[in-house]
Amino acid sequence: MKTLIIYSSYDGQTKKIAEFLAEKLTGEIEVRSIFDEFSLDADRIIIGASIRYGHFNPHLYKFIEKHTALLNRTSSAFFGVNLTARKANKNTPETNLYVRKFLARIAWQPTLGAVFAGALLYSRYSFFDKMMIKFIMKITGGETDTSKEIEYTDWQKVAEFAEKLNALN
Repeated sequence: MKTLIIYSSYDGQTKKIAEFLAEKLTGEIEVRSIFDEFSLDADRIIIGASIRYGHFNPHLYKFIEKHTALLNRTSSAFFGVNLTARKANKNTPETNLYVRKFLARIAWQPTLGAVFAGALLYSRYSFFDKMMIKFIMKITGGETDTSKEIEYTDWQKVAEFAEKLNALN
């Protein structure tokens, strides 16, 4: 079985999750950025994308719109990555507002979905992003010390998602 994992990542955490999944999945695995050139010739397609300021990358919507028919007839999965998912009551496709709105907006219906908490990487952000994300974290009860970097991703949860994906064979 050939699996294609496509990711859209702002700061690299979604790519890191995609690569982790690739290590856990069985069969032939290819990991590509949504901005790469690649063939969609695969038995299973997994798309992962992160949120920035409440939105997925607009290119993600264009990609999915262009390939909806193929995605809907292929075994497929979606995982969203955002800092809101660090909270236990916001870390599933049903409870995470961003992913719920995303799935309602698109015609693609993934076979399986998941939501993972991302990473807070203040040192990688521009001054503007650092201040905006600090403000967002303050109003949501998150870390505001810009000298810290925190990886909120629950790797056990990612591994469990990989097990579910392997069971789709």
